[in-house]
Amino acid sequence: MKILVSDDVSVKGVELLREHGYEVDVKTNLDETGLIECIGEYDGLVTRSMTHVTAKVIDAAKKLKVVGRAGVGVDSIDLRTATSRGIIVVNAPTANTVAATEHTCAMIMAITRHIPQAYNSLMAGEWHREKFTGIQLKNKTIGIIGVGRIGSRIAKRMQAMEMRTIGYDPYIPEERAKQLGVELVDLDTLLQTSDYITMHTPLTKETRGMIGAEEIAKMKDGVRVINVSRGAVLDIYALAEALKKGHVAGAAIDVFPKEPLTKDINPFIGMDNVVITPHLGASTVEAQIGVSVDVAEGVMAALNGEPVATAVNMAPVPQNVYNVIHPYFELMERMGILGVYLSEGPMNEIQVEYTGELAETETRLLTTAVLKGALNPILQDSVNFVNAPEVAKSRHISVKEIKSHDKGYFLDAVTVRIKTAKGEHSLVGMLFNKSEAKIVQIDEYRVDFTPEGYLLLAPHIDQPNMIGQISTILGQAHINIAGMQVGRMTKTGTNIMAIAVQDDIPNDIMLKLRSINGILDMKLIHCDIH
Repeated sequence: MKILVSDDVSVKGVELLREHGYEVDVKTNLDETGLIECIGEYDGLVTRSMTHVTAKVIDAAKKLKVVGRAGVGVDSIDLRTATSRGIIVVNAPTANTVAATEHTCAMIMAITRHIPQAYNSLMAGEWHREKFTGIQLKNKTIGIIGVGRIGSRIAKRMQAMEMRTIGYDPYIPEERAKQLGVELVDLDTLLQTSDYITMHTPLTKETRGMIGAEEIAKMKDGVRVINVSRGAVLDIYALAEALKKGHVAGAAIDVFPKEPLTKDINPFIGMDNVVITPHLGASTVEAQIGVSVDVAEGVMAALNGEPVATAVNMAPVPQNVYNVIHPYFELMERMGILGVYLSEGPMNEIQVEYTGELAETETRLLTTAVLKGALNPILQDSVNFVNAPEVAKSRHISVKEIKSHDKGYFLDAVTVRIKTAKGEHSLVGMLFNKSEAKIVQIDEYRVDFTPEGYLLLAPHIDQPNMIGQISTILGQAHINIAGMQVGRMTKTGTNIMAIAVQDDIPNDIMLKLRSINGILDMKLIHCDIH
């Protein structure tokens, strides 16, 4: 079999492939046209971030069975098209964990003791010790936004520096946080009490811009801000203004909303209380070797037809089972997404109950689809059909699968129950005509809507003008309503509105909606699959 390596990766991974008998060609700097011209002869493709594996490239890849990304992010690969073609996409999600952790620690020390500034001063022939007086980390509080794969390691290292570690992660169980020595708090508390704030979240619709001018204003004076996660999580222009005013004492930034960070878009030019680096979080010899070797092993496993723990799209299933469960995959994943949005606090248990034809077949992969939907929006790591059960287990989430032959009110339905310390929420979903996904019940509310795009759920008192008030506020904000459905709760006097909107709803508009007299709750859910 032939494998194309289209980006610069460590030679160790290339050597490993060749040692196992694969013919490997290294052709870098290929644009889409160049890749289309040559991809047809290859069984495997290994890339980094420079190669864009588009739908056109995949269409031209007549023999391609696997795409390996030597790194974490797979934004440059058209996953949907690859999956529809049966092409497995694998990545290397853990090899750069230590590198990113250590770079974060280095950035923390650099802004604490003014190391780059002192170096530049000395190299300029100056001797100004008084200008570079720092502070100690001991007894300071570091707030970690995202206590996952990297955030948990930051906590361990900062605890060794005798820092108090607090964290904001709505989806990590209290038990896990205690094991890590991290005190879980809400985001406002973290912002208001931390001396240092470091971000380690994935980039999702929910985390994009999560730290902006409003959040920075809540931070205590003299705070220091670090971002070695995803550039678009932080508004660097709002941060630059806070640095200029002295509200933020220092910042260390490795990732940016737009890369490369050129001079014309760099808000930190001329500022001496900032340390910036050109996305070096994973740039260590060990990490580059690690991602190269890891992706090579994943590519070989995929080509050998073996399970791939780092696959980011669907793993193969027996054809007879696939024929039954295939129509349900998107419904199941979207139910997981809905469930995690509805849940309040860390999930303790996810229960999936099958009735009808699904109760007669193998459904573990469908349950995994629910886990994938529930976990992907909240984790920095990529959650896929292979690793979702292990990710749930590592977060102490109990997963239960129930087969019921009591069909009850709905035939061939799936019920997903998500339990937290604060209670339980349930969803019932089904397919109409074996193809159209529908949610037909949320908790005690009977509904009928398609789980896609942006969905506004509004339980409310059954009284006149509720629809009118919500429609008016959305209309005045130029937010188009794509569909609306009202369902009656089993409890007399209350209804629920499910409103499909075409765009995200800003926080100020959500506040207006929640202030309507008679609204019991108001949740905006992004139902699309991550």
